[in-house]
Amino acid sequence: MIGILTVTSVDTAHLDPSERFDFWHDLVARESASARISSAHAADFTASARVVDLGTVKLSAWRYPSLDLRRTARMISSTDPELYQLALPLSGRGTVTQQERTGPLDPGGFALIDTVRPHGSSHRPVAASRLPLSTLTALIPHSALPVPHYRDGGSRIGRIPADRGMGLLLAQFLRQVVDHPEQYAPADATRLDAAALALIAGTVAAGLGAEDALPAEVRAGGLRARIEAFVRRNLDDPALGPATVAQAHHLSVRSLHRLFEGSPTTVAALIRTLRLQRCRQDLEDRRLRHLSVRDIGRRRGFSDPAHFNRVFRAAYGISPGEHRQRSDGG
Repeated sequence: MIGILTVTSVDTAHLDPSERFDFWHDLVARESASARISSAHAADFTASARVVDLGTVKLSAWRYPSLDLRRTARMISSTDPELYQLALPLSGRGTVTQQERTGPLDPGGFALIDTVRPHGSSHRPVAASRLPLSTLTALIPHSALPVPHYRDGGSRIGRIPADRGMGLLLAQFLRQVVDHPEQYAPADATRLDAAALALIAGTVAAGLGAEDALPAEVRAGGLRARIEAFVRRNLDDPALGPATVAQAHHLSVRSLHRLFEGSPTTVAALIRTLRLQRCRQDLEDRRLRHLSVRDIGRRRGFSDPAHFNRVFRAAYGISPGEHRQRSDGG
């Protein structure tokens, strides 16, 4: 099945001030779960949101002034979809409450919320900051999160760190996809969805101390996602290849290749594709006109100009130099 990368962007600045808060209230109910919302800025609620629907997982970036949210037992219907929400504030401070437990809401960690249980949160700017608050969220169906006994332990789980381990990798993934959805084709949705599920499951399992209980295919998906993140970070290193990737992850090269069996790409092809994408972007960037085509290739890991020209033409049908001329309108 081919996925579709569906992106929705909204901004209340285009509305009359008297309509903005009600619009936001309806937006939250539609894209997340209905809740009672209040704000000191309700009279002129300037806010924006971007929602990226990957299929199973829905990712969102929210920007708003101070906000209080309550989802009471009376608001929860038996027909409501059973969803978990991971929320990561990128600014500000606050608290989140669920099952009579209160925890911090800040950029240091993810808050884990079950939308079919009563919960609430408060979020405020730090000190005298006039910048809007920002939060990333991921919505996942209960049935899609393969963490054994999670429903029993979920109400007891604390904040999940977002500055190390699986939490850091998940935070980086969410920001990349939500901030730059234009970098992905519609057909990428299925792969992104699988990667998001693997990272979320790994992050939640780490928070519960239950990594070993994850299904083998989920652990493998999480490892592939970590490897892809490593490749992206080290893409400009000419020495990057299957051997260095395997060594960095304490795998044999044979085990690395086995890990990617059945996936849409190999490690070598992944490295080549990502490098070519960056080269193509650089060739279109007018700020880099002082660099030669050879320099563009070299700075992105292609040390051999002839090889760079050959693989670029194979991927895009024209040479790097011709692509630069076309992007200039020539």
